[in-house]
Amino acid sequence: MLKKFIIERRIPEIGSFEHDQFRDAAAQSNKILRILGPDIQWLESFVAADRTFCVYLAKDEAIIHRHAELSGFPATQVTAISRMIDPSTER
Repeated sequence: MLKKFIIERRIPEIGSFEHDQFRDAAAQSNKILRILGPDIQWLESFVAADRTFCVYLAKDEAIIHRHAELSGFPATQVTAISRMIDPSTER
């Protein structure tokens, strides 16, 4: 069973990247994901000025660090998500 993780990646000035730079980064990440197989999946990423916050499903934290090592994208902080809440939680 895969668990959900948030990965903070500190990448200077990533918020000012052009579309082509994001396309190339996504292609590099996807290439490594194909190599690592079904034990890791990238769901989405949120971009800020100097970091991204990426949401992944993964077997464990080790495979996230392996993806970071092979892709060249830092995994500055990896946090396992234990639960999710949203506005409907009050019901």
